[in-house]
Order: sequence, then structure tokens, then C-alpha cells
Amino acid sequence: MQAHERFFGFADDFRDPYSRDRDRVIHCSSFRRLEYKTQVFLNHEGDYFRTRLTHSLEVSQIARTLSRMLGVNETLSEVIALSHDLGHTPFGHIGGDELDKMLKADGHSMGFEHNFQSFRVLTKLEKRYKDFDGLNLTFATLEGVLKHSYPYKKEFLKDLDGIFKLDKHPSLEAMIVDHADEIAYTSHDIDDGIKYKLITFDDLQESNMYHRVDSMVQQEGISKDDRLYRHRFVAALIKLLVEDFINNSKDGVDRYKKQAPISAMLDATLPLPVGFSKEIASELKQLKKILFKKLYRHQKIVQKMYAGKQCIKGLYKAFNDDMDLLPSRQKELLEIRSAHRVIADYIASMTDRYAMKTYHDIYGLSL
Repeated sequence: MQAHERFFGFADDFRDPYSRDRDRVIHCSSFRRLEYKTQVFLNHEGDYFRTRLTHSLEVSQIARTLSRMLGVNETLSEVIALSHDLGHTPFGHIGGDELDKMLKADGHSMGFEHNFQSFRVLTKLEKRYKDFDGLNLTFATLEGVLKHSYPYKKEFLKDLDGIFKLDKHPSLEAMIVDHADEIAYTSHDIDDGIKYKLITFDDLQESNMYHRVDSMVQQEGISKDDRLYRHRFVAALIKLLVEDFINNSKDGVDRYKKQAPISAMLDATLPLPVGFSKEIASELKQLKKILFKKLYRHQKIVQKMYAGKQCIKGLYKAFNDDMDLLPSRQKELLEIRSAHRVIADYIASMTDRYAMKTYHDIYGLSL
């Protein structure tokens, strides 16, 4: 298929193919539910924390900037960014990991994987048209969601290999979104963590990147005890990573860029033509290790995520024990899909608060 083609016909309108994709994603119910899904911090803990929705918007903004500066399709990058987290469960990565464990323990080898679930949302679970499931997005958008993070060849994707060529890299735009995602979550998790006093800037002192960014902020005449320091630090970190990515990716983009996105064209054994410089990539890896240890494993976060994990486990067990607990729509789907997949799809679609309310309604307990 050509990058702009769809699997089902449609009536032409005034929009270009990727603008049409973006509009369909923004108007779908799965996108709206991202507002109440956890990014890292449970969203009912404070009104400042990023959610999956704000994160997706921030990734989109960074991806658009990178794409515009590198001269690739900005709108394609935007729609991949807006779509890339649609398949996430409630309670962040811990929810998906727990669902994956339970499915595999029950003998379902495909388990649960959020990129594939995002693809399922776009191609199967959203229902907007009479003759087919999904949103009927372009090949390039679906490929970008399915393959925006390497490696692409996974056992449960083998049935899609013939269509999406898992031995090939995705478009440059998809690669850009993957790096924009990394820039967004690293910088904004620091922002949220500092704001709610889960970490301090002193915790980041072991990182070379911290000192590099601190120097940039100090040059603005802002010291660490200035109330603007956190805001300026986050902005400087994003600036540093964005500029490094652009400067280090120009040659690779120029080498492969074509008029249409280069979907499923580059051999996946070749190194990515875009990315950070070796020095910045190494420093970013070091910074993320510190965040994992000091922030993501913080007692307050681990506590809340453990509660979320118990909620996912409880819902999965309850629905498997008694399928009459499922809503009528899910019961109808049991006639055309396997029970474990219907249950997993339903749990994955829930917002944090809806999952907790459902758990409470079933067990009479409050998490």
C-alpha cells in the first residue's frame, strides 16, 4: 500500500489524508478517555499532574516542531503522536504489565502490549462506520502507531507482517514521534516530580545532563532558589534535546526523505537515520536511570500503583469468574471475539476512576 492509502474507500473532502486521520482520532471516544488515564502519577492526586491526554498533546507539539524543522510531514507526526497511547490501560504502565501477566498466566500467549492495543483501538474497537470497524486511517498512521518503537518483530504481530513489513523501519515521522515521546516524558516527569516534592534537583546532581541544563538556566540569570527555576529548567532541557535531535538527524533525513513518507521502505537492520548525538543519548540514559531509582520507585508512587495493580487483577478475575458482570455491549462482543480479549479490551478502555468505581461496585471495597 501507498503511505496515504486506506483499507476502505471514502469520499474525498478538502482535507489532506493525514489531517483527516488527525480529526478522526481527536473526535473518537478513546482519545477523550485519555484525560482520566494515568501517565505516572494517579491523576486524582492533584490537578497539576500530567495525564495520558496532556502527555499525548505534549508529544504531538514536540513531534510537530521536530518534523517542521527537518522538513518531513508535520501532520503525519502529529496524528501518530496523538494516537500512540490510545491503547494504554488505567494506572499507567503497571496496569498494562499486570494485564499482560494475567493473560499469559491463563495461557493466552499474545498477552497485552499497549502499542498493539492502540492499533486495535484504531482498526477494530472504535466503531464509527456501518461497513467496517475502526477509524479507517491511512497506512502511514497505522504503521507509525504499530511500529513507532523498535524492535518491530514481535510474536503476536506475525499475522500483520505481510501488510506492515515488520522487517522494515517505519516512516521518518514515526521515528521522530518515538524520540518526541522520550523528550516529553523525561522533561515533564521531572516537572511533576519536583512540583510535588517527590524528588529534588539535588537528586539529579549525579547526571551530567543536569549540570548542562543547569548552566543554561544560570546563564538566564536564574538561580536554583528562584521560583522560576523549575519552569526554566524543564524548558531548557526540552530545548537542549530538541536542538541536539535536529542537528544530529538532518543528514539522515536528507538521505532518505522523499515526497511521500517512507513507510516500510528501510531495512530494519539498518541503524535509525534519526536520533540524538552519542554524547546526549548517553547522558539522557543516565538521567533516566536516576529518575527510575528516585522518582518512579518512590514509595508514594509505588503505593498508588500497587493499588492500581490490585484493581486490574480484581477486575480481570471477576469478569472471568462471572461474565454477567460485563455490560451488555461486551456480552454482545463475546459472540464474535474470544472472552479473554473482550475482557482485556474492556479493562484497557477504562479510565482510572471508572476502573476503581467498577472494582468498588463489584467487591464493595474502596482502593
